[in-house]
Amino acid sequence: MSSHELTERERRVLEAVIQSYVATAEPAGSRTLARLFGLGVSPATIRNTMSDLEAKGFLYHPHTSAGRVPTHKAYRLYVDSLMRVEPLDVAGQTRLKEELAGASTIETILRRAAQSLGVLTQELGVAVSPRFDEATLRRIDLVRLSSDRVLMVLTLDRGAIRTIFVEVPGEIAEDAVQEVARVLSERLAGLTLRAVCASLEERLRDAAPRPGAEELLNIFIAGGGQLFDRATADESPVLLGQPSLLAEQPEFASGERMRRLLELTETRDELASLLRARDNSAGLSITIGSEHGDPRLDPFTVVTAEYHAGGLSGVIGVIGPTRMPYEKVVSLVSHTSRLVSDLLH
Repeated sequence: MSSHELTERERRVLEAVIQSYVATAEPAGSRTLARLFGLGVSPATIRNTMSDLEAKGFLYHPHTSAGRVPTHKAYRLYVDSLMRVEPLDVAGQTRLKEELAGASTIETILRRAAQSLGVLTQELGVAVSPRFDEATLRRIDLVRLSSDRVLMVLTLDRGAIRTIFVEVPGEIAEDAVQEVARVLSERLAGLTLRAVCASLEERLRDAAPRPGAEELLNIFIAGGGQLFDRATADESPVLLGQPSLLAEQPEFASGERMRRLLELTETRDELASLLRARDNSAGLSITIGSEHGDPRLDPFTVVTAEYHAGGLSGVIGVIGPTRMPYEKVVSLVSHTSRLVSDLLH
């Protein structure tokens, strides 16, 4: 049901119930709404309208209260048709910019952004790192650590660094290590890690390094695909703000909802997959309750936006109870995603 299928009075009363409940966490009663929201009708009329909204699935009536509480269906209609989002004010923009100032790596920027979003919204800030298989390789360095171990350092888009340990059989001369690093960079720089994994053997097969470097190069020809595949794996796929910020909200008083959320955040790969699978094509994605596709998130709302880092992209946003200040959260998430994209441009 869309807002057009509600009467004007029903829309106004529903909006008032949602705003009251978001602000107080208390079921909204007709007298309170009449006093605070200037609806222009009597408490009895408001009560009848609330009964109609309950019959249509937008409100429910807790047994211990005379007031009503919004359903997930109500929040969805509110987000789609009723809320009015204003751009983030100058003070908020300045605070976010200051929080992210000085961060020089993708991970640092994302970590600070998730923490800042959490503090400013009082929800759980989340940021998902880019998928590195689409990252472009800029250069390769090899550092000999011991007689049987070499460190491969991959420099990617926007200065991102990935490191992989490579086991080598016996002593390899330093000049051979540097010669292989030169060949690898010459043959592979400018490709995405996905392309490197798919075509490594072919691109290196006819390489002719200087004498003494063949043995090390053959290690990359034989097993380099797996080495580079390890470089695409996420070290920290999801960066989180402070879950403790949610603990003070009434929804988490029993501890059960917090336990469910913490269980999900402990499986970072699963959470990353859930957040990356969201449709951010409209610039912002808001899912509520059962819309997430994972029952562990049913008590929550997730608001995310996509950010871009050169040819890479990731997701940033918040997770919180369905009773959240949607306008404020949407404004903050939207602005933060743009700010992160600007910093990573």
